[in-house]
This record gives sequence, C-alpha cells and structure tokens, in this order.
Amino acid sequence: MRAVLAPEPGGPDALVVTELPDLEPGPGEVVLDVAASAINRADTLQRMGFYPPPPGATDVLGLECSGTVRAVGEDVTGWAVGDQACALLASGGYAEQVAVPAGQLMPVPAGLSLIEAAALPEVACTVWSNVYMVANLQPGETFLVHGGAGGIGTFAIQLAATLGSRVFTTAGTPEKRALCESLGAERAIDYREEDFVAVLGEAGGADVILDNMGAKYLDRNVQALATSGRLVIIGMQGGVRGELDIARLLAKRGAVIATSLRARPAAEKAAVCRAVAEHVWPLVAEGKVKPMVHAEFGLDEVSQAHTLMDAGDHTGKIVLRVD
Repeated sequence: MRAVLAPEPGGPDALVVTELPDLEPGPGEVVLDVAASAINRADTLQRMGFYPPPPGATDVLGLECSGTVRAVGEDVTGWAVGDQACALLASGGYAEQVAVPAGQLMPVPAGLSLIEAAALPEVACTVWSNVYMVANLQPGETFLVHGGAGGIGTFAIQLAATLGSRVFTTAGTPEKRALCESLGAERAIDYREEDFVAVLGEAGGADVILDNMGAKYLDRNVQALATSGRLVIIGMQGGVRGELDIARLLAKRGAVIATSLRARPAAEKAAVCRAVAEHVWPLVAEGKVKPMVHAEFGLDEVSQAHTLMDAGDHTGKIVLRVD
C-alpha cells in the first residue's frame, strides 16, 4: 500500500509517499480501504517533529479517514467486508489502508459521500467530547469558539447554534467572519481590531469557551467567562505557558480544563464515537450540520495540502483523496 511518512522533521516537502506492507486486522480491529483522509493541525506538528504518535501507533500521518471495510479481525461485531465507514484514528489515515479499533469506526451519515465523511470524525469527536461531554453546554447558554472559520470552528458553530446556544466566534478576515455568521454565529469578532472580552462582556459572558490558542488567550479567556463558565483548552497555537489570575477565576467560580483526544485510551475514544453517532450524525443527515470542505488534494499532492494548511488561508477542512 502507499502511505505518507515524514522521515525527517521539516516543512511540507518533508512528506514522502512510500510503499508499506498491506495490513491485516488484529483482534478487535477493522482494516479499511481508505477513500480519503483530512489534514489537521496536529498532522503539521507531527511533520515538524513536535507531536509524535502515541506509543504503538503507526508513524503514518492522519487522524481521521473514510473508506470501505477490507477485513474484519477477531471479536469484531457489527461490521462486515464492504461496509462504508469513517474513523477516528491515532494515526495512519494518509494511506491506502488503515487498521482501526472497531470502536472508533462510525457509519457514514446518510446522504454524505465518502469524501465529505472524511472531513467529519476529528472535528465531530473533538467538538462533541469537549463542548458537550466535558463542558456540558446547554441550550440558551453562550458559547465562544476561537478560530471560527477553521475545521473545528465551522463545525462547532453549526452544532451549538443548531442545539440552541448563542454562538460567538473570532476570525481574522471579513470573508471568514461572514462565513461564520452564515453558519449560525450571532457575532463573529475581528480578533485583529476588536476585543473579544469586551464583546462577550456586553453579552453577559461566555458559559463555555473552546480555545485552540492556549497561553496567548488564557487570561483574556478567563475575563470573558460568565459566572460558572467553563474554559476548555484544546490547542497551543499561542504558546504553552501563561499567567492565570486565580482570584478572577475564583470570583467567577470558573473552570479551566485542558484535554486532548489523540492519546486517550481506545475505550474512551469508542465512547466518544458512540455518542457522536447517536447525537450528531442525525443532525448531519438532516442537513442541519454540514461538513465544510475547502479543497481536495490527491495523495501525491500531500505537500501542497500541508502548504495550504500552514498558510492558514483556508476555511473548513482540507481533504486528502486516497483511493
């Protein structure tokens, strides 16, 4: 099978398409013939040598994919050769085949192509697990997601708005802000010219904030929280060390939570995937929440796909066609 590796850390040109042995499923695993994967910020960090896969996982890049079941291992029920599925992965999606714990497979939502389905697992599982399973966002509460025009942001805006929350977001260009508001954001804030703390203060504060910036926004995020607000940090694009005003956090009876999805045990990932299939996929099938695919590239164009991701000019997801 063909697969993408980064033998040495570096820029997009460090990515190499190589030949690896075909896969066989282990106990509890399913092997997919991959139709498509999608590019995530974690992939670019892995390429640069900053975010290695968890112990025991393949060095092939890719945190999500869609495809057709090629083989089923022992002790697997509910899946058969020929079934279409999408999957949440620890790694391995940038390849013609991938072995997946069966609990991390999800059906393709009704009405979606395999290309569209490849853009869903990572964002859907990240948003549902953090915003709903961890932060418990409720209808009528106010939600702020940073980077609203990206893959996670576009999905989070649609889902939270559909489920009845007030949605605010940050974005850097008029075009991106217009997209966010078309997806259901009440207000897309220009983070270059406006103070999101002031905007959220006028709205009564954010009950839940989903943050990919880390240190850079830590203090301001706490300022933007409502009483009993929950800040969930899922990224470090703005650094890893910041100061926290504990007195302010205490006064707001707030919570700061940091999570990651990739290194969680398989059982926890399976629980997230079940919840997503139960609660989110019906909304996707009804067209209330849609995958946002900005561009598609072939496997041999993976360097170009990463170049686009690094530039940050895209909206939604960048898909890598494999079949």
